Amino acid sequence: MRTNNVWLATSAEAPRGPLTMDLRADVCVIGAGVAGLTTAYLLAREGRSVIVLERGAVAGGETRNTTAHLSNAMDDRFVRLERVHGRGAARLVAESHGAAITRIEEIVADEDIACDFDRVDGYLFQPPGRPMSELSEELAVARRAGVFVEMIARAPIDGFDTGACLRFTGQAQLHPLKYMHGLALAFERLGGRIFCDTPVKEVHGGNEAEVITRDARVVRARAAVVATNSPINNRLAVHTRQVPYRTFVIGAIVPRGVVTKALFWDDGDPYHFVRLEATVDPTADTDVLLVGGEDARTGEVHDDEARYLRLEAWARARWPMIRDVPYRWSGQVYEPVDGLAFIGKNPLDADNVYIATGDSGQGMTHGTIAGILLTDLICGRKNPWTRLYDPARVRLSVARDYVRDSVGTAAHYAVWLTPGDVSGVDAIPPGEGAVLRQGLQKIAAYRDENGNVSMCSATCTHLGCVVGWNQSESFWECPCHGSRFDRFGKVVNGPATVDLAPLPAPPAAATKKLPDGTKKKKVLEPV
Repeated sequence: MRTNNVWLATSAEAPRGPLTMDLRADVCVIGAGVAGLTTAYLLAREGRSVIVLERGAVAGGETRNTTAHLSNAMDDRFVRLERVHGRGAARLVAESHGAAITRIEEIVADEDIACDFDRVDGYLFQPPGRPMSELSEELAVARRAGVFVEMIARAPIDGFDTGACLRFTGQAQLHPLKYMHGLALAFERLGGRIFCDTPVKEVHGGNEAEVITRDARVVRARAAVVATNSPINNRLAVHTRQVPYRTFVIGAIVPRGVVTKALFWDDGDPYHFVRLEATVDPTADTDVLLVGGEDARTGEVHDDEARYLRLEAWARARWPMIRDVPYRWSGQVYEPVDGLAFIGKNPLDADNVYIATGDSGQGMTHGTIAGILLTDLICGRKNPWTRLYDPARVRLSVARDYVRDSVGTAAHYAVWLTPGDVSGVDAIPPGEGAVLRQGLQKIAAYRDENGNVSMCSATCTHLGCVVGWNQSESFWECPCHGSRFDRFGKVVNGPATVDLAPLPAPPAAATKKLPDGTKKKKVLEPV
């Protein structure tokens, strides 16, 4: 079964055309996800002229893959954040994520966006066998950070006893694509311009920033904001300090009114996150329970089906009323080595180039924080979160984690010394892809449903890692820094901005006679 995203099935977007001429603006924003559009919208409210350039469609990147938990209960836990960044920083973390939820709520009200925004409670519980002392410690540190949280006897899951858990009040949820489409329209009403299907190739700062598209169109601006999930203009300064992961989601049908509307998180390994979506079919007597987790490093995932099945088994053990599971998809998150996003001036660049990356699984709030913080920076205002999210920051306390992640990334370059995935082109099933070896070259080969084979270099055009095939989503993925390419090698997500190099398709299989008189096909070099 291929992926099927519940948000795409329940929303529609107004089409927008590409950039066809050179333009000027006060600010050019690259990326129409939550970080880019929030930044553009807030700058437009300040009276700035803003142009947004998007590779695909509005929210067509990773924003559409979120489960939209709007929370200040941090995925990386306040215990770790306080240990790494200090007590004052932990309080700023809680403050900024809480402010992001409030800002989303205000935008929804101000712009009358029908996106099913709702305030709910969130519940954090432990998997079986984990000591309750960990929850007690998180409770104390989260309260010290200013979060409204309490310990209660169990989470409100009928028929399953979670044991003691933490209840976080003031959390929220919404339909992310309805919100993003409403935000885009609000931005355009303020005079903003969005150009879709406009991949950006280069970003240059200086007295005047220049953003150059793949079609050689140029937008000149006083400032440029790169909000492309992973920065397309940054080669090493940030990419070496964050790791790309795929996170998986299923959407299960449950009877309406049976599951409590709330956010649920367990603290297992792998961890899980759950919420209810009641707007898929308002006329039906069912809701959709969204269950996520089973994270794995991008490019290392070779058992997608097993991960979806494990999610389903975990969910059915807690909500046995689950019927069928028609939705499933995955999203990409970037885990910074110290647990916080990188938002601010791009390191080793001109002062008028800004980035937002490192969502750490909380993209909706981190993206909104980016909009608030970058608007203040561009408008010349002080913001108390500037140092906290500074992309140039260095935390010596996470040096061991940095080395571990760097070694993990470096290990992927050793793939150059390994065989391919299969013995040759003929071993690739229709509708699938595989990496082949031909001499010293690694080839990304795809066979379509009619048996036609297309080939391109398997070398990621960002920093030279070997891509791997994502079977359930039909993408080539780079395990080093998370670039994604479609089955024919076209860039889908950065940091790469250049397609995989095309290679000539293999000739029709030739034959040669064997000693017994039979014939054998010649294929690409066996592995």
